[in-house]
Order: sequence, then structure tokens, then C-alpha cells
Amino acid sequence: MPRPRNDNFLRALLREPTDYTPVWLMRQAGRYLPEYRETRKRAGSFLQLCKNPALACEVTLQPLARFDLDAAILFSDILTIPDAMGLGLHFADGEGPRFERPLREEWAIRDLSVPDPNVHLRYVMDAVAEIRRALDNSLPLIGFAGSPFTLACYMIEGAASPDFRQVKTMLYERPDLLHHILNVTTEAVIAYLNAQIESGAQAVMLFDSWGGILTTAAYREFSLAYMQRIVDGLIRENDGERVPSIVFTKGGGLWLEAIADSGCDAIGLDWSIDLASARQRVGDCVALQGNLDPAVLFASPEKIAAETRRVLDSYGPGHTGHVFNLGHGVSQFTPPEHIAALVETVHDYSRQRRKTTF
Repeated sequence: MPRPRNDNFLRALLREPTDYTPVWLMRQAGRYLPEYRETRKRAGSFLQLCKNPALACEVTLQPLARFDLDAAILFSDILTIPDAMGLGLHFADGEGPRFERPLREEWAIRDLSVPDPNVHLRYVMDAVAEIRRALDNSLPLIGFAGSPFTLACYMIEGAASPDFRQVKTMLYERPDLLHHILNVTTEAVIAYLNAQIESGAQAVMLFDSWGGILTTAAYREFSLAYMQRIVDGLIRENDGERVPSIVFTKGGGLWLEAIADSGCDAIGLDWSIDLASARQRVGDCVALQGNLDPAVLFASPEKIAAETRRVLDSYGPGHTGHVFNLGHGVSQFTPPEHIAALVETVHDYSRQRRKTTF
């Protein structure tokens, strides 16, 4: 199958020339959109929404109907894998995700096994296939998974944590147990992402939300090493086209060179690092994705436009290798019209820059 009609996002990830800087947003389908809130209400709960392929497709497409975005991202959650492992995922209102059976006992850790993504996570693959049909080759579809370390944080803590006491205690006291969790989870993520690719995902992203809480030595051992294994295990080509990969470690600015060496095609950047500095450090070996502070979207459209132009300018000259995004996900309190101002500025200003720079 040929590339989508708008393939600027894929070309940017592969460091090929683009007509303008492509843009998509982490959490671009979510609670800031009234139509999403209505669909979620019909679904009954967040988890039921994720597990209903038709509704997951519906909310994936909602931001594309409003904004001129350059990619769709599968609507799902990073915790579907540990849920399929039997940890009992549920979402409490106002409290976020929780697991009924967090991994605290050695027997439970040793019993952990890799779920079959085409059986236990069939609803995700059905959603990917349905979204691809609905997109009708207009835009690329991004699949994703949580990094093994980030998944382990939730699996061990049982919920979001202010201090990660349980997982860090295991890391220092029983690293063998943490490595076992990470090994099993790594195999699960490889199988899960490859199943998404086979179902129609045209690029994949690893969300390492909590890698930044680690020391440099611990990050390399307990997070990056496993993400590198995943990148090595991914299907690199499907339907005759390359399937690029993105690695995003929130708080990972210290380790850009090491992330670039992992074999990924692009590094996702949070807002704490300057794009020019990042580009100087990694050179042309990977594309860069990012990295506007999501809080900018609470400001006026004029301020949003100015900050967006600043991020585009900071990338520097040349027209390859940059995907515009936020440094983290869209806040539920973001006015939708502010997203429109952002997307319009990215497209218009990056086109202008291509006329005046080389």
C-alpha cells in the first residue's frame, strides 16, 4: 500500500524533506474536547471506551475533524498490557489508574507471563484496523506502548506515585525481581507493537513517562536497555514501507546521545531542553519531535503563536527531521480554539521559513 496522501509526518521521522513542519499532539484526543466527553459518557467509562473499537476509532478521528493535524494516534492507554497480564486495571474518578493486584510478592512476579496481543488485546488490534479503514490513507496512524520501566512503575506501585518508593526499593534491594518484570514486559511490548504494525499502524512510539526519575546509571540499566531491545525487535517494514519508531523519555534530556544510539528513528523531547541544543548533540542520526510547553496553550492565541514560532526557530536551518509536538500531553483544561491557533501557526510559519532559509 502506498504512503498516505499526507505523508509529511512519516517523511520527517525518516529525515526526508517535507513541505512544512508536520504537527500532531500527544493526547490530541481527550477531555479538552466536548465531543470526546460526550463519547466517553456514552461508553460508560474510560476503560470501556478503550475496549470498544468503534468508539476508540470515533475519538481518534475527533481532533482530525477539528484541526489540520498531520497524523492520527490510536486512542488507547499504556496500561492495556498489564491489564491483559491480569493485574486488574480500573480507573477511579479523580484518582487515575489503579491495579487491584500490584506486583509485591515474588511468586506473583515469577508468575508473570506475556499476553497474546491478538487474543488478550484483540480490541486494540481491531481498533487499529478500523481507524486505518476510516482514515482511507489520508493520514498516517501512530501506534504506541508504554516503556517497560514506566509500565513496571504502575505494576509495582499499583497507581501513580509521588515518590516511587516501592519500585525504587525493589530496584536497589531486589534488582533481580525488577529485571524479571522488565524482561517479561519487554517481550510483551515487542509483541504488542508488532501486532499493531501488522494491523495497520504506520509508526510507533514508546512512552517512557517515568524514566526521568532514575539516576543515569539506573536509566541505562532499567529503562534504556529494555527500550533498545524493543526497537531491535520491531518490524521495520510493512506493506513495502518503513515503519519509523519514536522514543520519548520525559525528563530524558540528560541522555539524548544514548537514546539516539538505541536505533530509534526519532527522539521525543519534553519542554525542558532547547531544540537547537538537542539537534547539535545528536546531529542528523535521528529526527526530533517536540517540544512546546503544554502550559503555553493556556495563554492567548497571540502568545501561543509567538511561542510556537520560537520553537520552530530554535530547530534551526534545514527542512528535514522535525515533527512539531508538545513536550507532554494536552491538558484537559486547554481551550480547543488554542489548539487551532497552534496548528495553524506551525503550518504557516514553517512554510514561510522554507522560503527564506536553506
